Amino acid sequence: MTATSPLPTGTTRDSAKLALADGTVVEGVALGTRGLTGGELCFNASMTGYQEIMTDPSYWGQLMMMTQPHIGNYGASAEDMEADEPMIEGFIVRDYPRRHSNTQADETLEQFMQRFGLVGIAGVDTRALVRHVRDKGVMNAVISSDELSGETLVQKAKDWPSMAGHELASKVTVEEPYTFCEGSGPRIAVYDFGVKKNILRSFRRRGCTVKVVPGPTDLSAVLDWNPDGLFFSNGPGDPRPMDGAIETVSDVIDTGLPIFGICLGHQLMALAEGFDVYKMHVGHRGANHPLKNVDTEQVEVTTQNHGFVVDLESIDPEVARVTHVNLNDDTIEGLRFKQFAGMSLQYHPEASPGPHDSHYHFDAFVELVAEERDVAVPEEEAERIPAVASA
Repeated sequence: MTATSPLPTGTTRDSAKLALADGTVVEGVALGTRGLTGGELCFNASMTGYQEIMTDPSYWGQLMMMTQPHIGNYGASAEDMEADEPMIEGFIVRDYPRRHSNTQADETLEQFMQRFGLVGIAGVDTRALVRHVRDKGVMNAVISSDELSGETLVQKAKDWPSMAGHELASKVTVEEPYTFCEGSGPRIAVYDFGVKKNILRSFRRRGCTVKVVPGPTDLSAVLDWNPDGLFFSNGPGDPRPMDGAIETVSDVIDTGLPIFGICLGHQLMALAEGFDVYKMHVGHRGANHPLKNVDTEQVEVTTQNHGFVVDLESIDPEVARVTHVNLNDDTIEGLRFKQFAGMSLQYHPEASPGPHDSHYHFDAFVELVAEERDVAVPEEEAERIPAVASA
């Protein structure tokens, strides 16, 4: 499988190669910083939002391949960051434009990649590669603009550590606690396993006071802050070896405080209740995933980013009920817990692909906290909260 660079006539760029662990080698041109990088090769079907994807901590250690062929046309901006720096290990695109057309951009995509030392490759048939990965399953790969021996690169891809069985949240969690915002509403403590900035902004828009703590923080230190509710964030890696985080979730359940989990947080809550989690064939990554709210039978168009999922067969109906299901493969997208005030989602309600299909979940959690803790919701927010929580 080969492809040529989509560069203007007379333009030359350094060569680069993408090598997969199954022996597939693809030729292209270097993008961003020159060098070698590797990780689990995954793809994202979003048509826009490449910078948010690149800086999503849940993608830590992965090579990101975009199915949309034209990537980089609106440059890069500080306003589009979900973290302080890119979290992916490498970037793969079909067509990279050398110029962007966006007055709000701070720099080109390649300048952004070079500033953060991010290695990439352009000029490859990403859609053919997506079909290949979809058939074969996710696998490790390497990108190189230095060493160009296909045989050598394939071996490097084979030797690259697998994500399965590895805890990665500690790579992206905040080092010290900090207060993100203060408001007149509920006090929400956020366990950071790689939290996206827009999740924090979603709580802020609802008048909450938000304190972010590192993932390994002892629960007693969090309870000293007197929170009204706790949130377990998204993050990278396999949740199954995260014994400390799972124990923390169990301890929080015992406190009776309301709990909300998204993505990795959702999986940790499920594991804490004795359910199983497994690694998916290719995962869900993109901004066009349809799911159904079981309670209302409404369809939501959602943003997703996960390679692990809760096993439906392991759900104890006395402990939790499924609230949302994926319409492509029937996997679990949401849970509501019966023995404590808790809700969790596999997808990202803070994103806007619908564009506002899933924002109500933050309203529902604020209402749940208000009911359980007898705290006031800011008056300007009260009108936006539905009379019946749909989560």
